[in-house]
Amino acid sequence: MLEIYKTQAEGQELLRLDTVEKGCWINLVAPTEEEIEFVVKNIDAEQTFLRDALDDEEKPRIDVDEDQTLIIIDIPYVYEDDQSIKFETVPMGLLLVRDDYIITISSRQSTVLERFRNGQIRDFYTYKKTRFILQILYYVSTDYLKYLKHIDRKSELIEKALHKSMRNKELYKLLDLSKSLVYFNTSLKSNETVLERLLTGKFIKMYEEDADILDDTIIENKQAIEMASIYSSILSGTMDAFASIISNNQNEVMKFLAAMTIVMAIPNMVYSFFGQNFGLPLQSNPFMWLYVLAGSIVVSLAIAFILWKRDMF
Repeated sequence: MLEIYKTQAEGQELLRLDTVEKGCWINLVAPTEEEIEFVVKNIDAEQTFLRDALDDEEKPRIDVDEDQTLIIIDIPYVYEDDQSIKFETVPMGLLLVRDDYIITISSRQSTVLERFRNGQIRDFYTYKKTRFILQILYYVSTDYLKYLKHIDRKSELIEKALHKSMRNKELYKLLDLSKSLVYFNTSLKSNETVLERLLTGKFIKMYEEDADILDDTIIENKQAIEMASIYSSILSGTMDAFASIISNNQNEVMKFLAAMTIVMAIPNMVYSFFGQNFGLPLQSNPFMWLYVLAGSIVVSLAIAFILWKRDMF
C-alpha cells in the first residue's frame, strides 16, 4: 500500500496526495514491487534502504548514505489468532531523503501511524521532518507501555483462572505472554541504542524546540524496559510456581491411589487364602463367610488407619 500525505504550512490539516511533492510524507505498508519502483523513480530513494525495512529479521539501527538517512526501529505489533491475542514486534523504517521527503515503511500496519493519519497528534507537520521522526519514536515508546500494561492485566486474569482449574491451556497462554515480553524487552533495548545515537545529533538535524521530545522518548523507553523486565520476572516466577503446584497435585493423587491399592489388596488376599482347595479351620461353619468378611474389613481399616497416620491419605 502506498499513501502520500502533506500538511499545509498554514495549518495542520493532512491532505492526501496523488503525486509526490517536497515536504510530503510517503507511507509504505507491505508495498508491491511497482510501489517501490515508483518511490525510487520519483524521489531517487535508496532501494536497498526500502527493502531492508521490510525484512522481519532486521535489527534496529541507523544507516547513512550520502544525503539519505535510514532509521530502523522495532514497533509493537498486536494481532488476534484463533485462540488469543498475540504480542510481537516488527521493524519499521524511517527514511529521510535530502531533507525533502520522509518515508515510513513496514511490512505491517502500525497503530502509531494511524494516529497521524487521523489527525490525533498535535503540532504535527510533514515538512518538519525531525519533529515528525521524534514524534513517531515517542508514540512507539508509549505504545510499548500500553501493551505491557495489557499483558500484565491479561496475566492476572490467567492466574485467577489457574487458581480455579489447573489446566495446560492456561499455562500455554502464560508461555505466550512470556515470549511476548522477551520480544518486547529485546526490541526496547535495541531501540534504546538508536535513541542514544540520535541524541548525538549526527544523523538528523536537532532543533532546540524538539530536544524535549527526544528526552521524553528516551525516558518512556527506559520505563518500558524496566516494566518489561519486571513483568517478565513475575511471569516466569508465576509459571514456575504453578508448574510446581501441578506436579505436587499429581504426586498427591498418585500417593492416594497407591494407598487405596494397598487397602483394597487386603480383602483380596484374605479371600484368596480361604478359597484354596484344602481343609481350613471352621470351614464347615455356616457363618464362616461372615467371619472372613469381618476379619478382612478389620484388617483393611487397620491398614488404612496406619497409612492415614503416615499422611498417605
